[in-house]
Amino acid sequence: MSVLTRGAPGRIRLLPVAYLALLALAVAAPWLLTGTDPLAADPLAALTPPGADHWLGSDHLGRDVLARVLYGARHSVSIGVAATALAVTAGVLLGLAAGLAPKWLDEALARSFDVLSTLPELLLALLVVAITGPGTGNVILAIAIAQIPNYARVIRAQTFVVRRSGYVEHAATFGHSRLAITAGHVLPNVLGPIPVLATIGLGQAVIAGSGLSFLGMGPQPPAAEWGAMLSEARNYLRVAWWEALFPGLAITLTVVSLTMVGRRLQARFEGRTP
Repeated sequence: MSVLTRGAPGRIRLLPVAYLALLALAVAAPWLLTGTDPLAADPLAALTPPGADHWLGSDHLGRDVLARVLYGARHSVSIGVAATALAVTAGVLLGLAAGLAPKWLDEALARSFDVLSTLPELLLALLVVAITGPGTGNVILAIAIAQIPNYARVIRAQTFVVRRSGYVEHAATFGHSRLAITAGHVLPNVLGPIPVLATIGLGQAVIAGSGLSFLGMGPQPPAAEWGAMLSEARNYLRVAWWEALFPGLAITLTVVSLTMVGRRLQARFEGRTP
């Protein structure tokens, strides 16, 4: 019994990794997981409950919910990945610039980060989309802008620590240029927390992307996207609960799995786990 008890936490920690591996397969090659066309409508099979013909049921147009959830992963996760990558890139550059800039410029950038951080990410992203207009590209841009302060503030703080370290001072003493010191010594040593922040931030980006799609700002019907699927399903909750349950469950499992993996990475980064 004790052996089983000791092994249980390890197996539980593998569950989010296994789910994310399955999710990655759904993003890269959803046709390997289902042979059904997610856009194929069958009015005669509309609102069919989960069963042998449709494992997760069908929606109000007779489209297979399982196929739409699997293919919808490509839209939802891709939006999150693209927004996170853009936010990380811009956040690292701005944070590095603030940490190395003269005091007046650093203060201006730091106050900008603080102001943007006070706004909820989804609200800030919604404001950006309201200005730029709907569309997948604008949603990615909006989410990225909302997340930039999270990365910039961390990189700025790390830059202050690294720029005062002995190896940076030695490099300056040996006559290395400012650009060479920044690229060779400062930048590589301020990126340590980024994988942890990006993993957790990806989950937040998926939520934000699905939320904006739910409001009609993201990929437009008939595209299969989790937030858009929830939006279409809200009018059928009383008669077809499965139409909303499974895309909502996909969003929840994705965010929870990314958060768990991110927290595990954080614990390793801080030396709190073997």
